[in-house]
Amino acid sequence: MRIGTVLRDLHHDENELARTLLRLSDEHRADHEVHRMGRHLAEWSTRHVREIASMATAFGEDLDPVPDGTPTLVDDARQWMSERRGRSAETELAMVRDLRDVYLRASGVLTDWEMVGQAAQAIVHDELLELATRCQSETKRQATWANAKIKESSTQALVV
Repeated sequence: MRIGTVLRDLHHDENELARTLLRLSDEHRADHEVHRMGRHLAEWSTRHVREIASMATAFGEDLDPVPDGTPTLVDDARQWMSERRGRSAETELAMVRDLRDVYLRASGVLTDWEMVGQAAQAIVHDELLELATRCQSETKRQATWANAKIKESSTQALVV
């Protein structure tokens, strides 16, 4: 079985999604909804990382249950700059681009969860299927939120 390999890739992708959401939150603090929701949705991916690590041992993978979310000096500087620059046409466009990145990453993770769910059904692994179903649903909500924010913000960023 190659389910362990897919779980390892999914673990990496969820980590990247969490980091992308946290970066979005830090860089766009002036938009309070983006700041709060970015943090909240990153928590979901952080939990997914822990749950994937726990499940992966059954498939021969030893994954770190602690997401790699250690802030770097660059992250601290990004947050500091965000707090000082506020909102402008340039930051609106940057936010739309960052939301696009979140949407694309979440879409990839969504596909990974679909593959895991299909494999869980094939091998009749109820615990893995429950995890895939729940996490896929949450990841879909992450992608849907990013897409809705893109729709809401793109007019302001591109036209005004």
